[in-house]
Amino acid sequence: MRKLTAVVLLLLLVAGFAYAKDYEVKKKAGEYNVEVKIDKNPPVLGENNMEIGIKDAKGKHVTDAKVVVEYSMPGMPGMPPMNYKTNATLSENEYQAKLDFSMRGSWNIAIKIARDSKTSTVKFTVDVK
Repeated sequence: MRKLTAVVLLLLLVAGFAYAKDYEVKKKAGEYNVEVKIDKNPPVLGENNMEIGIKDAKGKHVTDAKVVVEYSMPGMPGMPPMNYKTNATLSENEYQAKLDFSMRGSWNIAIKIARDSKTSTVKFTVDVK
């Protein structure tokens, strides 16, 4: 009985780690391959950390871009739209940003990558719990 209990607890622990995996999005933005990770899956009300990896067409990390994250929720009856913007900062080969979601629900995210006088954008939606 103890072995069965230990096995069940171990399986629950492993399942918990699998569920806790980062929220991930992989998209193409112009000539860039962009991988976005948010430290909570699903993203939650309040502060969430975002990591943005950008690679060029040759697979080389892009570390000389200006990266801005814009996140918004459209207006609803009795509530105006919410629009926020934050600059991502480079840390080693990845860009870091903090998103502070002020309400649960569907949020639009646009990551703007400015480099060599061109701007490319990655867009996706997250459901904040």
